[in-house]
Amino acid sequence: MNEFQYDVIVIGSGPGGEGAAMKAVKGGKKVAVCDNFTNIGGNCTHVGTIPSKALRHASEIIQNKGGLDTINYQDLLRTAQKVIDQQVDMRSGFYQRNMVDVIDGYACFIDKNTIDVKLTKGGEETITSEYFIIATGSHPYHPDDIDFSHPRILDSDSILDLKDNPRSLTIYGAGVIGCEYASIFRGLRAKVNLINTREQLLSFLDDEIIDALSYHLRENGVLIRHNEEYEKIVPDDNGVTLYLKSNKKIRAEYLLWAQGRTGNSAGMGLDNLGIEVNHRGSIVVNRHHQTHLENIYAVGDIVGFPSLASASYDQGRFAATHLLDTHTDFHLVENIPTGIYTLPEISSVGPCERELTEQKVPYEVGRSFFKHLARAQITGHAVGVLKILFHRETLEILGIHCFGHGASEIIHIGQAIMSQKGSGNTLMYFVNTTFNYPTMAEAYRVAALNGINRVNFDDE
Repeated sequence: MNEFQYDVIVIGSGPGGEGAAMKAVKGGKKVAVCDNFTNIGGNCTHVGTIPSKALRHASEIIQNKGGLDTINYQDLLRTAQKVIDQQVDMRSGFYQRNMVDVIDGYACFIDKNTIDVKLTKGGEETITSEYFIIATGSHPYHPDDIDFSHPRILDSDSILDLKDNPRSLTIYGAGVIGCEYASIFRGLRAKVNLINTREQLLSFLDDEIIDALSYHLRENGVLIRHNEEYEKIVPDDNGVTLYLKSNKKIRAEYLLWAQGRTGNSAGMGLDNLGIEVNHRGSIVVNRHHQTHLENIYAVGDIVGFPSLASASYDQGRFAATHLLDTHTDFHLVENIPTGIYTLPEISSVGPCERELTEQKVPYEVGRSFFKHLARAQITGHAVGVLKILFHRETLEILGIHCFGHGASEIIHIGQAIMSQKGSGNTLMYFVNTTFNYPTMAEAYRVAALNGINRVNFDDE
């Protein structure tokens, strides 16, 4: 007879937690999910991926129609809330159908097999389990010298509770979150100041894609300032003044802080177990996603990079697979696609030109500009480019980079071919494959032919 109440308790119900719970219960384990959100879904559903992408989609519709004066931020929030409610209903059904117990409350470890849960509805409960998978996500980083209690200073969580319709906004931090919200609020015709602490936007992307994003944000009216750091941030009843170390002073109705995130590891009793947490609040794990205690795993944003919902789900499944069978052949994919939902959106998989150059890989480039594709012309989404980076000798596909409408969908065609072994992963697949016409997928054939022409021209 099992001495524990559960075989596996998953702490957190976001993508990582869901992936872990579903894999464990399908493997015959008695599973519970514990989360302190009122409704399941974690940060991803309630304050992260789902609401921001729903806002972005609604903003894109407004931009495509040339701007609608009757649409405001509150309308976008109501649209996002409908999507959130649908997601919560669907995900709740997953747990119900698979007989996974859902415990509403905040979990704190007593020992490696026991947690104390402060229940959302009041009271406490002590629960035991053979295994634990921590998937508690992250939250916006708050510097001590900024007053986040002031209603005009927002972060990526509190901006979803804003009751006003900003006509001007300063965004401090030009990472993925900052760039996405810059696109959203420009769609609402708000004046946007985007403050970047680095030399360029999203420096992990391909340089050509970075240049395209910068151009289109500026073309849409976003004022971007690079290499800036704040001296102080002063809010008042009517707005927020951002004082920069360069002696610039920027004024807007609201300020959105989008500079960094911290793992949700505090208050969980991890220090009592000797579980290592770094300066960003992220739990340190091994290649199997185990902490130094073999029965306690951690997945998703709580372990840091890459902090993607898609990767978190796979990490959850991976951790649960490992505890079910420590000799599993299941491995996490090496090349994880990125999806950035700016306007236009960006997606990439594999190394960029800068990285291949540093590695001295003899690569070549094949390009397809959306403006030359019939489908893009028909739909009115002619802004964009697909880049295929390939080895100029073997023609092996090394990386795919896409900028434009539907980029996060288009990328998966290239990802699928990149994952093939041997001769299946070469540019010739796209050269010799018949694509439906007109489609955006045809961009791969056009880019492949462009790349082949470059190689053949150089060999003549």
